[in-house]
Amino acid sequence: MKNQMTYHITPHQGLINDPNGLVYFKGRHHVFFQWNQTGVTHSNKSWGHVSTTDFVNWQTHPPALEPVDEFDRDGCYSGSTVVHDNCLYLFYTGNLRGENNERITTQCLAISEDGIHFTKKGPIITQPSGYTAHIRDPKVWQTADGSWSMVLGAQTLDLTGTVLLYQSDNLIDWVFKGEFVEEVPDFGFMWECPDVLITASKQALIISPQGLTAQGITLNNLYHSGYFIGQISKDKHKFQIESTFTEFDRGFEFYAPQTYQTDDGRQIMYAWMGLMQEADERAFPTIKEGWIHSLTIPRVLTIVGNRIIQKPIDELLKLRGETLEQVKNIKKWQETLPTFQNEVLFHWPEAAPDFTVNIRNSVTFTYYQQERLFTVYRINWRTQQTEKRSVRLENELTDLQCFMEESSLEIFLNQGQEVFTLRYISQETEAFIAFEQQGIQAENDLIIYPLNGFCKK
Repeated sequence: MKNQMTYHITPHQGLINDPNGLVYFKGRHHVFFQWNQTGVTHSNKSWGHVSTTDFVNWQTHPPALEPVDEFDRDGCYSGSTVVHDNCLYLFYTGNLRGENNERITTQCLAISEDGIHFTKKGPIITQPSGYTAHIRDPKVWQTADGSWSMVLGAQTLDLTGTVLLYQSDNLIDWVFKGEFVEEVPDFGFMWECPDVLITASKQALIISPQGLTAQGITLNNLYHSGYFIGQISKDKHKFQIESTFTEFDRGFEFYAPQTYQTDDGRQIMYAWMGLMQEADERAFPTIKEGWIHSLTIPRVLTIVGNRIIQKPIDELLKLRGETLEQVKNIKKWQETLPTFQNEVLFHWPEAAPDFTVNIRNSVTFTYYQQERLFTVYRINWRTQQTEKRSVRLENELTDLQCFMEESSLEIFLNQGQEVFTLRYISQETEAFIAFEQQGIQAENDLIIYPLNGFCKK
């Protein structure tokens, strides 16, 4: 089949979207995700489930949740998991439509002793007053004093986005503490998938706001995902914003990120590589094969100043085969690679001059040194029109790392200071790549590794 994804989490059939419940439990990394098992529409959402010990060998498990109960019959929506008393506590939004098709949402709990089989405990939080029924995506974490906090994406009655905070001592009984952000900016009509990234010095509030307006080369997708850097107040009730909103990703398809902490202390993030305009989604070629969408590769997050840096996890190095290409000081170069799955690394010891990269005549990168402007152009598979996304780098470009699949690209600039994620469709039957550096000759290095796919059970 064409347009396959070999080292990404994808459905064997159906539609997947948000990563859910990321957790390290009993020696395995568990990745759950929103999954329509029987169709390629955004309905009938269950929780798909895979796990791994090494991010290379993956095991598929039965769905952790399915929409079969009265309180979640119209969808087991996104949420999170935590480990407590040697069990997994899974929190999710139960979606229900009433007699007049009105939305009824509750926050629900399920518990597992083995991480595979879950027992639903039903709703634990019902609709608070002062907000619409658009309340969802519980993210739970344990605070330093042993108590538990939960944030929820929400919409006020004035149709603005916000984040709600609940707290608990036992993960069963929850107390509403109000809106989590100290001064809520007017920033879209809904905030989805809230998350809190906590480090020793700073914290970040991660949200996926809906209803923002494009501002030049930023905020150009349908919906967005990003973060505010700040601090959680000493009483744990408020998040104090200290930065402007920063988009996580500058590409076309990136949404609903979620983080978790591994056993070695790393903060790892997955996101949905699939949020598209509805017409583009309906036209995506894999629909005809009965599946659509993917999660991103896992990325390690660190906070540096007021920025979150994203780097591919080191375990992905194990996917590398023997070097396909290693050249230095090239000005013009092209090659047809033997595989669609590759990792391409460019390095400029000083600074990159103007250059262009062409991938399969479907995606082009350009860089203009004077403006430090990096742009990705792609041909839209539905309209056949060229569309673009850009970013101005804070520093000179010295490193570019690109993970290639037959129908996706993830591009990391300057060791993860900026990232572009996108799907693409090419009519080319081979893995053609070309590079041309303009202007003065500048020292550079190019290395290409073929990447093996996941081993799946």
